[in-house]
Amino acid sequence: ALPIFDVYAEEGLFERARTLEPYWEQAMHSLADARHVIDIRNLGLIGGVELEPRPGKPTQRALETFRACFEKGVLIRVTGDIIALSPPLVINKAQIDRIVETIRDVLQQLE
Repeated sequence: ALPIFDVYAEEGLFERARTLEPYWEQAMHSLADARHVIDIRNLGLIGGVELEPRPGKPTQRALETFRACFEKGVLIRVTGDIIALSPPLVINKAQIDRIVETIRDVLQQLE
């Protein structure tokens, strides 16, 4: 595992992630007014979007969000009614924008 840290250091991936943190945070929190969103949380390049559960059908909305995002070419993870995001450290701003825009579009279309 130690050689991996050498690669991270040589490639400047930790510094890159640190410079993207404010952009990621702003992008994540821009979803606060999206349909079905209850809460947004983030730390570094990790984010969570808590969704309003469907009455009597917990996790259903998140699962539908996962499927619809996947069909649009964006892979997210869900756990319960939370969208969990942890992009690779090589992500760029355009890719962050695509993730957020796709999630927003999908949530707008869901019941």
